[in-house]
Amino acid sequence: MRHILLLLTFLTLAGTANAQTAADRKAILGILKRQNADWNAGRVEQFMVGYWPSDSLTFVGKGGITYGYQPTLANYRKRYPDRASMGTLAFTILKTEFPGPNVAYVIGKWHLTRPQIGDVGGHFTLLWRKMAGRWVIISDHSS
Repeated sequence: MRHILLLLTFLTLAGTANAQTAADRKAILGILKRQNADWNAGRVEQFMVGYWPSDSLTFVGKGGITYGYQPTLANYRKRYPDRASMGTLAFTILKTEFPGPNVAYVIGKWHLTRPQIGDVGGHFTLLWRKMAGRWVIISDHSS
């Protein structure tokens, strides 16, 4: 009887973990969808809402490592000063994993369609953390 009770407890906990992961996956993909819409509307500040508003945020790109929310926002504004340079963003999500409680990472592709100045694209890895019930990107490596 004791073994059956342990098995039932384990199965219940496993089901709860999967439900939580599904809800978290949906929340993260929803944030990425909103970021995509904000970018395509030219709203860089709203696009950045998906990032951790902290000096500890890291962004790794072709220019090296940027530390902090405000410097990351400043880099976006500098690299994409107008709608032509921003183009139309499309994400392709390749993998979403949850290696631990309140931690996730997403691997994907990004592509900017920019008819006037040429398309660009690459890959990204986003490290996410759930803080105060909200998922935020704490590290972005885009190339």
